Amino acid sequence: MTVLSFDEQGVDVVYEGHDFRLEKSLIEDATEKPYPEVTDHEVLRLVEKDATPSGEARRIADIVE
Repeated sequence: MTVLSFDEQGVDVVYEGHDFRLEKSLIEDATEKPYPEVTDHEVLRLVEKDATPSGEARRIADIVE
């Protein structure tokens, strides 16, 4: 299971027992979108290539409010 924790500067990730951080600029470069407009599903797909997100996608701007 992958755990994503969002804040204004990036995302803390726990993936297969490894903790790491994806900085805002890296996410923007990878998605070619402004950080607040990126969704949690898009970030999950950056971490897990074959991810199958469930539920409705949420924009980071809505998550960190």
